[in-house]
Amino acid sequence: MNVPKSVVVAVDGTSGSGKSSTCRAVADRVGLRYLDTGAQYRAMTWWMLAAGVDVHDPAAVAARAGEPVLVSGTDPLGPTITVDGRDVSVEIRSDEVNGAVSPVSTVPEVRSRLVALQRELVGAGGIVVEGRDIGSVVWPEAEVKIYLTADPAARAARRALENDTSDVAATQESLLARDKIDSGRAVAPLTMADGAVHIDSTDLTLDEVVELVVGLVMERE
Repeated sequence: MNVPKSVVVAVDGTSGSGKSSTCRAVADRVGLRYLDTGAQYRAMTWWMLAAGVDVHDPAAVAARAGEPVLVSGTDPLGPTITVDGRDVSVEIRSDEVNGAVSPVSTVPEVRSRLVALQRELVGAGGIVVEGRDIGSVVWPEAEVKIYLTADPAARAARRALENDTSDVAATQESLLARDKIDSGRAVAPLTMADGAVHIDSTDLTLDEVVELVVGLVMERE
């Protein structure tokens, strides 16, 4: 596909709406890099927990936010995340990290550090970036902005399947709690960026969502 190598595709949205699968597939289809900013926040959270930092103490988290060295691989077929040289791709998906990532992510010093890293990775473009504040804060000038959502029941069913659990109700409760934190935080809250296209994936297959996003990217030729 003849996609401009400088294009930036910003995909924001709620947890469980299919951002990761969509972004990786789109990046692979159109020959772009891929960045999962959520993995960076999870990696920061994993480091805080491993270092014995009280993740519910914003001052303690802020004081050490500059210490870990985070490196994100941008291959859509095999994205990686390392902390101080250690691959933590598996560890950052643990229940412990799941329960701690929201309070760590709300700390302004953490967001400032990671937004700077994200902007450095976006660089000259040629990338699909997923997160919650990409189109609104990290890269407002993105040529393509998507806001991807789904209803809570659909999101919970998908996430429960991913996590190999049958407790969909508890999963939905967790997702809604995360939504409340993400949307209500003082710094870079989850919101639909100006100029973003809203895609509701509730009744769409992954392939259908990918086709919609690829179509929007191709319109920017």
